[in-house]
Amino acid sequence: MSSALSSLGILLVRVVLGIVFVAHGWQKLAVDGLAATQGAFAGMGIPLAEVAAPVVAVTELAAGVALVVGFATRIAAVLLAVTAIVALVAVHLPNGFYSTTGGIEYVLVLAVASIAIVLTGPGRLALDALVVRGRRARHEAPVPQPATV
Repeated sequence: MSSALSSLGILLVRVVLGIVFVAHGWQKLAVDGLAATQGAFAGMGIPLAEVAAPVVAVTELAAGVALVVGFATRIAAVLLAVTAIVALVAVHLPNGFYSTTGGIEYVLVLAVASIAIVLTGPGRLALDALVVRGRRARHEAPVPQPATV
């Protein structure tokens, strides 16, 4: 597979995954509201729900945006993978596999896609890649030599 197609594939996964997490973070913060999210977390048995709910909501929103634009991508993807894995174990695992019964199916895909981004990196079509290319260009720029007579 060509490098361009690989970069496009990573971009698609990164952007769609980021949008999904942004939507979930926004839902927790602005649609349902933090109070309802804290109540839901407490009802699911999440310890320290009053702390966990805003941390998860902000993480999903901010790290989701970071994935979309490809900035601090691996850090964002690690945070989202941890969030998804905790949800998988703490909430969804007892409900079996299928998402229709509240099982792990959906959150497993989110966790594995996040881990895949950690392993592959952001691809060439990301802000992270622009930063790396800029650093390389500065380090590889020829150093002007003094004129000789």
